[in-house]
Amino acid sequence: MTAPHEQKLRVTGPVVVTANRTGDGAVIYLSAGATAALWSTDLGRAAVVTTAAEASALLKTAAADDLNAIGAYVAPVTLGADGRAQPGNLRERIRLAGPTVPLPTAAASEREAHVHL
Repeated sequence: MTAPHEQKLRVTGPVVVTANRTGDGAVIYLSAGATAALWSTDLGRAAVVTTAAEASALLKTAAADDLNAIGAYVAPVTLGADGRAQPGNLRERIRLAGPTVPLPTAAASEREAHVHL
């Protein structure tokens, strides 16, 4: 199996490198200006690149940090009028916003725990 940073990339617009934080699964983005992997949960702080070579270099940096982030890949973004990155497709909008269904509350979990059959 080929490592993500060794795969041939096709970049057709602005992209970022995203992954999940190993500690809690949060969506994270490789930050701009980092020589070593520096992650942020803020998409606006992500390094935005537009070429396959730049994206490959970011993926290589991300892959070297497998203790803090897992599953790094290149994700498309669009740039808003203010220049900040916004998710470029539905998958990334969902990852950024969170689950599309309501999660059970603590109160509901406690009620379920006290049900006796």
